[in-house]
Amino acid sequence: MPLHGQNIIGKSTCGKGSDTFRAVDPSTSQALETDFHNATQAEKDQVLALADQAFANRPKDPARTVELLNRCADEIEEVGDELIERCTAETALPAPRLQGERARTCNQLRLFARLVEEGSWIDARIDTAIPDRTPLPKPDMRRMLTPIGPVLVFGASNFPLAFSVAGGDTASAFAAGCPVIVKARPAHPGTSELVGQAVQKAATAAGMPEGWFAMLHGPGRTTGTYLAKHPVVKAVGFTGSLSGGRALFDLATSRPDPIPVYAEMGSINPVFLMPEALAERAEQIADGFYQSVTLGVGQFCTNPGLVVAIDNEHLEKFVAVLCQHVKQMVPATMLLATILDSYEQGVQSLSKAGGVEVAAQARQAPDRDKTQCAAAVFVTDAEKLLDDRSLSHEVFGPSTLIVRCRNTNQMLEVARHLEGQLTATVHATQDELDRCGELLATLETKAGRLLFGGFPTGLEVCASTHHGGPYPATTDGRSTSVGTGAIERFTRAVCYQDFPQNLLPPQLRDDNPTGIWRLVDGQRTK
Repeated sequence: MPLHGQNIIGKSTCGKGSDTFRAVDPSTSQALETDFHNATQAEKDQVLALADQAFANRPKDPARTVELLNRCADEIEEVGDELIERCTAETALPAPRLQGERARTCNQLRLFARLVEEGSWIDARIDTAIPDRTPLPKPDMRRMLTPIGPVLVFGASNFPLAFSVAGGDTASAFAAGCPVIVKARPAHPGTSELVGQAVQKAATAAGMPEGWFAMLHGPGRTTGTYLAKHPVVKAVGFTGSLSGGRALFDLATSRPDPIPVYAEMGSINPVFLMPEALAERAEQIADGFYQSVTLGVGQFCTNPGLVVAIDNEHLEKFVAVLCQHVKQMVPATMLLATILDSYEQGVQSLSKAGGVEVAAQARQAPDRDKTQCAAAVFVTDAEKLLDDRSLSHEVFGPSTLIVRCRNTNQMLEVARHLEGQLTATVHATQDELDRCGELLATLETKAGRLLFGGFPTGLEVCASTHHGGPYPATTDGRSTSVGTGAIERFTRAVCYQDFPQNLLPPQLRDDNPTGIWRLVDGQRTK
């Protein structure tokens, strides 16, 4: 599909504005072909009006949504190598990584299609009437989840497919029965357009209302702000920086009609190494940790940026092996010059911090013209970390801070000191697990996903996945942006009291024509 550089509005495209930009290849710092048009005010208003109308005319048959989700996956796959080639040019991510991410994106769309097809996700609850109950009759009460309305989705930089135009936010919003407006990420507009064209084609083929999907280009501070403030938009999905997510959250809560913002904003994903486990396999853990911290040039939201362990010879061995790997690492290209700037500032800040030592940096100097960075390892003591909260802030990239503790009690103190996280990992023997219940209980209050062994990068997409955590990891630690539980973000509950059967949604009728699982008078049944 040739790139047109225009905004996707319903079944058409439009690029009337004279304000244009081009994508940049981060590996060369050179602009790529195709001018992309930032949305005009008229185009933004057209998209909002169409989304509002589309939601009012939304299809009631879940089969239409199932078809849409499956067709989206089919159409994305149909784009073929062109998508991978353009995405590589815009992000410098290797083709195998992007092929895997495309597969994850399409599998996620089909996962939600199966969820909608089965139907029980609406959480139908029925309590039948007891008219002769004393002292007061009991009414007939029936409750289910229903779509919230048009959803605004912001594409992410670090996952140009899986957290972008047709990523988890869009897939879960579609599954819930909501139209989607995507504010495309300026870093990869060509990738966004190719996927956007595929989704547009799928929506048309599935017979969705005009305006069920739209994709606009434009700066977040203007286009994104205008869309998020508009009363048509009923929820926001965002993956990005703490400053960007918090700005959206504040804006949305200050509206005359506040709306939810589900923003994933970052995490240092601490890894706790218990002494017996470290004594058994320090080198093995160091090898795995290095692979995790440098995966994707450290540009994963689950990148482990903090190690907590007792200061002894086994930790020294772990640090020595990790540093050896880091020194030999070849500098690699980051996604954006702005991300590189932020990473370098974070590394410089740690380098200059009192009580923090630079344990290792890559020997080979990075080439800034190729947006390259060098991995780094820092070491400090628990007292310094506890005294300086800035040391536990995320540095987005391939760096990590190792915290030396005097004993397990101090490790627990560090855990209590941490802010909300997406993940927390513990390496321990079975005997140690039996003795560190207080640490595990503390980490349960700090993170959305707890790992025993292994490393946090790499996330299985399934029904039980939870990708979220307490603030500042996200704006709502009760929600997930990955897995089928993500559908709940874009719904609200409706209760029907004493309604006639013929006026109830099919999922709540006595005969249960949809055949879904329901909670009826306290019993789970079909």
